[in-house]
Amino acid sequence: QVESRRMALEAIRYKRGALSVLNQLLLPNTSEYDNVQTIQDAWACIREMKVRGAPAIAIVASLGLAVHMGSTSFADVPSLVSFLNESTAYLQTSRPTAVNLSQAMATIIRITAQEQARADASVSRLQAAVLAYVESMLDKDVSDNRAVGKYGAEAILARREGKARVLTHCNTGSLATCGYGTALGVIRYLHENGKLDHAFFTETRPYNQGARLTAYELAYEKIPSTMIADSMGAILMQRKGISAVVVGADRVVANGDTANKIGTYMLAICARHHNVPFFVAAPSTSIDLKLSSGTAIPIEERPQVELLGSAATCQALAGLSAWNPAFDVTPAALITGIITEFGVAYPGPDGQFDLHAFLAPHTSS
Repeated sequence: QVESRRMALEAIRYKRGALSVLNQLLLPNTSEYDNVQTIQDAWACIREMKVRGAPAIAIVASLGLAVHMGSTSFADVPSLVSFLNESTAYLQTSRPTAVNLSQAMATIIRITAQEQARADASVSRLQAAVLAYVESMLDKDVSDNRAVGKYGAEAILARREGKARVLTHCNTGSLATCGYGTALGVIRYLHENGKLDHAFFTETRPYNQGARLTAYELAYEKIPSTMIADSMGAILMQRKGISAVVVGADRVVANGDTANKIGTYMLAICARHHNVPFFVAAPSTSIDLKLSSGTAIPIEERPQVELLGSAATCQALAGLSAWNPAFDVTPAALITGIITEFGVAYPGPDGQFDLHAFLAPHTSS
């Protein structure tokens, strides 16, 4: 059994054969966990944004597959292989932008192929191999996030004296991961070590992940914080002495271009104008070395009703439309550094990121 991670807030509750996910659509007013028993349950949970955050999406998809697999009888190895191939392909369609999901599914397929090729291949052996990988994701995520928090905090403090004032966007904490968080983990580490003066965060329209989720996490842990509207980033940097902007990532490609929650690109432009360091907190599971630039990142577009809200049913506004991309891509040229569990990647002398070279020492052959 996977040991409890005992984090302050749990987005995911798992023990072998049982998975439940905190329905984040109901926060902060209601804490309710939904049971996930099948890959269909996992897909719907992700698509409907009951769970969100690139690390958490990948882990819920993987655990959902594991629970479904464990409750299903397979006559032979080919039938289990067919289930795994079809399930991973299906789960990848839930949300396309975050690379963590596709990489987790690819790893399951690789394990499946390796086990199938063994002379002593069996249903139980293949199930055990998949389960071992999936369950290892839980504690690894928390460990990686703690390292990201430490390296990110050190990078910010190296650029200033005294305590830091940090702006973040969306929600990248325990509710977006298995615990501790990525960009919010940096803020958490600063606070734990007495180096945080104040945290600022955006409301993050249209789902208000900042107003509902980041606010909830920061209040729960009594971290000094202030919420701003999404359009206030520029004046905040102009007047409030922001030390750094730290955001999460749904996909970082080889040249450093970064897809993240819509509004991130705008904050990066504001940060560059005000000479504020702009960091991306992204464990290596969020880095996609197969894509050379951000132009190739698929950008999910959500239903326009999510943005229109009550205007969608107002007769006086009949015919009103809305464009609702869930993510934007920040060019690498606007990014100061990319914080990973291995340290911080910075641009080279030519001003370019080389994430292939940065990750090479940590990538198994």
